[in-house]
Amino acid sequence: MNRRKFLQNGSLFTIGASLIIPLDSQAKEISTETFKNKKAKNIIFMVADGMSHGTLTMANVFKNHKQGQDTHWIQGYKDNKLVRALMDTESANSLVTDSAAGGSAWGSGFRVNNGSINVGVKGEEYLPILQKFKLKGKKVGCVTTVPITHATPSSFCTNSKSRGSQDEIAENYLGLNFDFLMGGGLEFFDKNKRKDKRDLLFDFAQKGYQVLHKKEQLSNIKSNKPVLGLFANNGMDYEIDRQTDTQLSAEQPTLAEMTAKAIEHLDSKNGFVIQVEGGRVDWAAHANDIAGLIHDQLAFDDAVKVALDFASRDKNTLVIITTDHGNANPGLMYGKDVTSRFETTMKYTKTNEWLLNQINKDTSASKLDEFVDYANGFKLTDEENKKILSYYNGFEKPEDGLYNYKNVPLQYYSEIQKTRNAVGWISTEHTGDYVELAAFGPGSNLLKPFVKNTDLHYLMLQAAEIENKF
Repeated sequence: MNRRKFLQNGSLFTIGASLIIPLDSQAKEISTETFKNKKAKNIIFMVADGMSHGTLTMANVFKNHKQGQDTHWIQGYKDNKLVRALMDTESANSLVTDSAAGGSAWGSGFRVNNGSINVGVKGEEYLPILQKFKLKGKKVGCVTTVPITHATPSSFCTNSKSRGSQDEIAENYLGLNFDFLMGGGLEFFDKNKRKDKRDLLFDFAQKGYQVLHKKEQLSNIKSNKPVLGLFANNGMDYEIDRQTDTQLSAEQPTLAEMTAKAIEHLDSKNGFVIQVEGGRVDWAAHANDIAGLIHDQLAFDDAVKVALDFASRDKNTLVIITTDHGNANPGLMYGKDVTSRFETTMKYTKTNEWLLNQINKDTSASKLDEFVDYANGFKLTDEENKKILSYYNGFEKPEDGLYNYKNVPLQYYSEIQKTRNAVGWISTEHTGDYVELAAFGPGSNLLKPFVKNTDLHYLMLQAAEIENKF
């Protein structure tokens, strides 16, 4: 097919006409020349869920000060390898999106209300992007560090009036015949944990899926059978907790390892499309947990390297790197010794979630000091020690907050850390910021400097030269 004729005459030209102007002369050098007249055979769509600008910055500063290197994302900017843009993230009913609506903007090409997945404001069900690519003969899949049934991966796959219907979403996956699904979320497939007691693991196996639960099984995947990998009941463990626990390291693969296996498994004659999500970046931001945030962002960045390395060799792969929304807007706060204070985070060995879940009403002040010294390397004041323990003894109101299932004092502890590490947070919730968006490969020349989140749906179809007729 003549690419120029396609862009002029195809139905996507009308929908996505505003997308075909290159970013600038630098973008022309990267995309128009390097990938001139090439369509995207493969697409790797990468999401650092809930990544604020400060998260991207601090992860890079952390790596630079600890290892003397930039993150692969920032290095891609410095090398003029990535085309860069800003993206508006609002949903149909709010300036601040949740992950369901944010992902659905990409998945459907329409803005929907918060909480719904590819279901319009009047109840319309939009065909999700991976189903479109599957119908065109491409292999498709999703990889994440949270449940595979969670809002962001499901937004590329299926329709649901409520993101909370994860049992139902797991059932929907069975009928989609997708090629690769990997992450957490075992409880939504396991008959012993599902409310209806349906054994979806058995159903997937009967349908020919290779069902995996351990990292070691990755090396035995057969290329001719689809894959369902579930490595945790709910979300997979935070990267820093996994790194410092030999059992978790042996049982749970990294996001980069799952991404590499997905690419290897899906790479085929007709191409593939996958979504890769660093989902626990968002969960760490909700918890104001700096160790969880930075290390999961860096784990996501390792997966970015896997994708970019493949795309650089393949030269037929579009890589999109972005986030669905900001969260908590963390950042370094100006003040005395900010550099040395931030560098103390390099000594952290555990997340705040891990630390605060070690404590109970019988924990002594001296034992709490031991936990904090091991996890963060500093000593609490007597007042701080006493207040933390008061949450467990019923003297302080328990903290709630998204993903704070045990109501531990995550926000209060982050305020304690701030006095030592100079990291501040504005909230524990999503924000309405314009967010980072980067692209590499065929189709990256379609990216404008500023886009709506819905534009990416049409950009992917246009880059792959697939008309939006379904």
